[in-house]
Amino acid sequence: MPVKNDAEKRWVELEFVLPGTPEQLWHAMATGPGISAWFTTTTVEERVGGTIAFDFGGGAVSQGTITGWQPPARLTYEEHEWSSGAPPVATEITIRSRSGDTCVVRLVHSLFTSEDTWDDELEGFEAGWPGFFEVLRAYLQHFPGQKAASFRVSGSERGTHHDAWRHVSAALGVSGPNIGEQRSAPADAPTLAGTIERVQQGGKTCEVMLRLDRPAPGIAEIGTYTYGGKARFAVSFFLYGDRAAEAVAELEPQWRAWMARRLPDADTTQS
Repeated sequence: MPVKNDAEKRWVELEFVLPGTPEQLWHAMATGPGISAWFTTTTVEERVGGTIAFDFGGGAVSQGTITGWQPPARLTYEEHEWSSGAPPVATEITIRSRSGDTCVVRLVHSLFTSEDTWDDELEGFEAGWPGFFEVLRAYLQHFPGQKAASFRVSGSERGTHHDAWRHVSAALGVSGPNIGEQRSAPADAPTLAGTIERVQQGGKTCEVMLRLDRPAPGIAEIGTYTYGGKARFAVSFFLYGDRAAEAVAELEPQWRAWMARRLPDADTTQS
């Protein structure tokens, strides 16, 4: 969907239908533990004037101020230093109940500028959210309210992101994926087994989402994309249950060591 604009701002908007009650969706989208279960490690001061902070790892933190707090229906916040030289970005999240224990979630990102300089960033917001909302959908369907912990390993490779996908997907046993299939990684990779829940492949990204049986209950997102002129790859884990944090502490070093060993041309970074 193209960026919309008027004399004062430019914006993108998305809508998703998700399982759960408004209270469940509010917890997932407006609290630190809830957002951390499907997006990135987040802290929230639950009040108007409070701080919301997204920790993307490696020292990358985006911080905003909550401007609207109306549980369980509407959250708004503004981020003023989300990117060097960028104008403030305002985010509005609204939750509307729908029949059959589902809700419609509407997400709007607005930039307070009349110039199109930052339209690529707005379009990047729009393109990035659907994958995370699929993680949220799986969390609400299979792991609602459970404790969560996550980690992400990423890096870059030579060649195109399609080249990186062929390499990484074969190494992890997810090449040629079909939704509903059971897949497991080869013996020389860290333990990884589960059901394919989502496949997204195109000119800009290749992604597979697994609902995990092993090494722990949760979700794994495996994907490649192009950024900064390089082919990038990333594996994100969202683990659930009382042992989630313990599992992350055990698994994260294994995955970093495997990537460094298996992908010698990759610039593996902590994220």
